[in-house]
Amino acid sequence: MSTPSASGLRGNFHVFIGGLGIGQICSWGSLYYSFPQLAEAMRQDLGFSKPELYGAASIGLMLSGLAAYPVGAAIDRGYGRSVMTWASALAGLLLIAWSQTSDLLLFYLIFAGVGLLQAATLYEPAFAVVARRYGAAGSRRGITALTLWGGFASTVFIPLIELLLSRYGWRETLLVLGGVNLFICAGLYFAVIDPTLDVSHGTSADGTREIRETGRKAVREMLVLPTFWAVLASFVVYYAAFSALNFHIYPMLLERGADAATVVATIAIIGPAQVAGRVLIWLFAARASVRWIGSVVLAILPLSLLALLKLPADFALLAVFAAVYGTINGISTIVRGMAVPEMLSKRAYGAINGLITAPTLFVRALAPAGAAFLWAAAGGYDAVLVAIVVAAIVSMLSFWAAALSSRRYVP
Repeated sequence: MSTPSASGLRGNFHVFIGGLGIGQICSWGSLYYSFPQLAEAMRQDLGFSKPELYGAASIGLMLSGLAAYPVGAAIDRGYGRSVMTWASALAGLLLIAWSQTSDLLLFYLIFAGVGLLQAATLYEPAFAVVARRYGAAGSRRGITALTLWGGFASTVFIPLIELLLSRYGWRETLLVLGGVNLFICAGLYFAVIDPTLDVSHGTSADGTREIRETGRKAVREMLVLPTFWAVLASFVVYYAAFSALNFHIYPMLLERGADAATVVATIAIIGPAQVAGRVLIWLFAARASVRWIGSVVLAILPLSLLALLKLPADFALLAVFAAVYGTINGISTIVRGMAVPEMLSKRAYGAINGLITAPTLFVRALAPAGAAFLWAAAGGYDAVLVAIVVAAIVSMLSFWAAALSSRRYVP
């Protein structure tokens, strides 16, 4: 097996992560953050209801969950460039097809395809590509840097999409977003994901089969490892709480007495705070254990949510909550990306991460609807917020159990 020199890998770091990072900004911005704005414009133009349109988003997320494991396994085997390049190109074509439809069933079919392709274009495949380039043990710096790039996706694309919608309309906006995927995302992923620089480049056919078998063995080992199930439980419950709160924070704060301007200003703080949290880790905790980082931030989360339950509708206090909550979410993305190599296994990163990602995407799809049903049954958002607090406590305890049970030196 031939391995590129460490100096060669370091020399390519900024080009590789910069290109991958710009691609992530464009992928997240066009395939994920764009949906609410485009759905609202479609609703006004075509007369569909919100439940009809958002049903497509839920189906897309669930299908993305189904695709997460096979995508990760394919990247483990060295197909990262092909997976991310072709997925971006196909996503671009689907966005262009979306721009031409007025039929709800066809829209559902198109967005189902977009959901499948999200599994091959967003953070999880990008993290797996970084792990292939530097090895699971050496990927932390790259994953942290990549989350910094990705944190700007909503900042760049939400105002861009709003500008396009106001000047041209949703169909023309989708044509632009389709072009972004076809030319920018696909072009960047093809250019910077170079299989010849992967740590396992140069393996023979027997070596490739050995990698495949090693990956399957690592996955089988995970399924009987208590630490894996504790990590999985922590992330699944965390993302259920995260998704429910993100989709309902606007009406929740309005119900609690805040005016619309205060709510919008509060929510606007969350995105920059996520980036700030990742910068803090980059600057001050680059060598800290993910076990320690995750244990601390997941302990702060339920405390911040309990404070929200008691806070008056005052902007200064809500701004503090938004800053803390955003910081926790930003850091949690890094914890999720590094939990596999630091707490579970340094082998088969893509496949194992896919096993964790799949159920988290399912709960992210279902949690907003579950929160809506709980709101209707309870007659208000207090019950929803209490449920989110309980979920945050369960996530914290599960992660603590995983941190305590995981071995210091992961195989």
